[in-house]
Amino acid sequence: MTAIVLAAGQGRRFRAQSGQDKLLAPCVGRDGVTRPVLEQVLVNLPASVTRRWVVTSPERSEVVRLAGSYGCEVLLLDSAGMGDSIAAAVAASSSAAGWLVVLGDMPFIQASSIERVIERVEGISVPVHAGQQGHPVAFGQALGPALMGLTGDRGAKALFAQAEVREVPMDDPGVLWDVDVPQSLEFR
Repeated sequence: MTAIVLAAGQGRRFRAQSGQDKLLAPCVGRDGVTRPVLEQVLVNLPASVTRRWVVTSPERSEVVRLAGSYGCEVLLLDSAGMGDSIAAAVAASSSAAGWLVVLGDMPFIQASSIERVIERVEGISVPVHAGQQGHPVAFGQALGPALMGLTGDRGAKALFAQAEVREVPMDDPGVLWDVDVPQSLEFR
């Protein structure tokens, strides 16, 4: 399983309220340690996810540095579109057995939750908490061509109608918790 960490978005709402890049904002993780948001995401990836790609824009040198310090391959992309980011990363790792799409602004997902999402991926595997589908989402190898066909800012949700979707129930609110505004930086 290859992880694709999406870190190319601009985070406009967060930046408008705080003046800073949300991926680099200090965040207290569930382990009590303060790290940048993106670093919390990378720390939470389980060891079983050995190949890791971070997709980001060329001007985000600190994101590139951080990704490299965690052994991630970096894909620089001039588009902030989620579809473009997924398509480019899947094309760059086309020999993978499957892909785990991780949002770079979701620092509170437990590694054990990710393990459960990727333990059996034939089509699509998605975590569900409190009746809502969350992230990260795993895609089997057969969906590679469809993932490479994504464009613009639309993610892979449209592919849910094309494959078997396995919902993985879990008691981890982190699978629904993204950091869109500075007030979201603290897990409660």
